[in-house]
Amino acid sequence: MNIQFFSFKLAFFALSTVLILGFASCEEDSALFISPDQQIELGRQLDSTIMVSPSEYTVLDATEYPEAYDYLENIFNEILSSDAVRYDNFPWQIRIIEDDETLNAFAAPGGFVYVYTGLIKYLDQEDDLVGVLGHEIAHADLEHSARALERQQGVSILLSVVLGQETARLGQIAAGLAGLQFSRSFETDADEKSVEYLADSPYNCAAARSFFQKLIDEEQAGGTPEFLSTHPNPDNRVENITEKAQEINCDTDPLNPPSYEDFKAMLP
Repeated sequence: MNIQFFSFKLAFFALSTVLILGFASCEEDSALFISPDQQIELGRQLDSTIMVSPSEYTVLDATEYPEAYDYLENIFNEILSSDAVRYDNFPWQIRIIEDDETLNAFAAPGGFVYVYTGLIKYLDQEDDLVGVLGHEIAHADLEHSARALERQQGVSILLSVVLGQETARLGQIAAGLAGLQFSRSFETDADEKSVEYLADSPYNCAAARSFFQKLIDEEQAGGTPEFLSTHPNPDNRVENITEKAQEINCDTDPLNPPSYEDFKAMLP
């Protein structure tokens, strides 16, 4: 092999390695290698794994709780009708996980969203739930979930999972989805995107604000809500949501229909 050519290849390899490591070192700037279609396939496989993993996730059967799912899906679909949603081709789907002790919600790549009964029952009003769902939708829509899994598992492993070559990994990945953590920058982006979604809806566009304020108040009172362990809560988070709502001049009047308590009563 020509020495000059070999030196060029070596330099190119070194530069590529530096670039890849540089991307991997910063979540916000990382290159996303898994395509939207691959995100959908990964999400489907993770959802199928979640559905057969009762020790990790006890998903409520939609046929047993049709009224609860109708209520939740109406809200979910209203948010998704926004023009601000980037991936309207995702097979958006929401499931309820029965666990009254867990205050959490999470999103898998490709538009698969999950909310715990513990969180639903903890919330005071429908606006709070709307804000949380908008935030989780944003994590999938902005590809935060896919980026976080790429960083955690590695591109080659994720692609192998998508291609059905690493099925043993699915259980491990699915088990960790609820605890998937994002940077403060990603959390801020999801908060602000939620405001944009809700600006096109009949809901208070700053709906997430009251929920996060409640969490902040509890933390200051000496509690540590579980939601904060996987969703970092900077001091200015409520301010960011308020500022975004003011920036796009959307309606912040609470909707708060009386039916939210009825929704809670539909759950086990």
